[in-house]
Amino acid sequence: MSSITVLHYDAFSIIPQKGNPAGIVLDADALSEQDMQRIAEQVGFNETTFILHSDQADVQLRYFTPGNEMNLCGHATIASLYCLHSKGYFGEKKSISIETKAGILPIELTILDGRLYIKMKQNRSQFIPFQGDIARLAESIGLQVDDIDLTTPIAYGSTGIWTLLVPIQRLEKFKAMMPMNAMFPSILTEFPQASVHPFCMETYDPDAFMHGRHFSSPYSGTEEDPVTGTASGVMGAYFLQYMRTDLDSAEFVVEQGQEMERDGMVKVQAKRNDDKIEVYIEGTAVFVKEITVDIDQ
Repeated sequence: MSSITVLHYDAFSIIPQKGNPAGIVLDADALSEQDMQRIAEQVGFNETTFILHSDQADVQLRYFTPGNEMNLCGHATIASLYCLHSKGYFGEKKSISIETKAGILPIELTILDGRLYIKMKQNRSQFIPFQGDIARLAESIGLQVDDIDLTTPIAYGSTGIWTLLVPIQRLEKFKAMMPMNAMFPSILTEFPQASVHPFCMETYDPDAFMHGRHFSSPYSGTEEDPVTGTASGVMGAYFLQYMRTDLDSAEFVVEQGQEMERDGMVKVQAKRNDDKIEVYIEGTAVFVKEITVDIDQ
């Protein structure tokens, strides 16, 4: 039996118990993949990150939900790099790179009013139209078809992880949502393991531009993600791809988590580059506590 220390940080917030929680395990090179999965399952957060040595970048990150490994996770990246920076891992560097299963990603580190902000470049955006049953999709999140804004497309989007973007007419409908995650794979026939990300152009916070919720794939072992960095980035690309085709770039704040009392903010930047849209997300984090997990080795 081995005791593993897991650091709990909340991303996209400066207030503990807000934003999106992530578990972080430092110096994890000696852990097996099975160990990592067992630790993530015990921690129970949407993602736990394991920090490893990299021969290709400044650091390697692996991300595990309670149910499976993910190629990339925005909020866990922000939380992990905030943690590592606070412990002096990067010295005075203002830019670093991270190795993930989604590729080598560049990161910018900025100190503003004494607080670190991490800017993360995501993979170039991809979109594929949703061809499934809209009525069943609405049912799977506890809504009616009339609640969906069909003036803009329902589309799968990815900047590293596939999610289904579902435009919603009114903000008031977000509190009424009741996800039935087990239905998702039979509805999302193009990407059965994708998550579902409803969003709208109304917000609770006047400083925010878009609002979202993020319902997890049933394979992940969780039901909802409080504040989702990767999906927020996809929202930025979606905005240019489908809503403002006249713009070359856009920069705004996405809010998420209010329905879970875990309010968080993600700064999103999207810009056109040839036939693709480049996406950046930016945020900060806050330390909450240490967790001890016991595993058999």
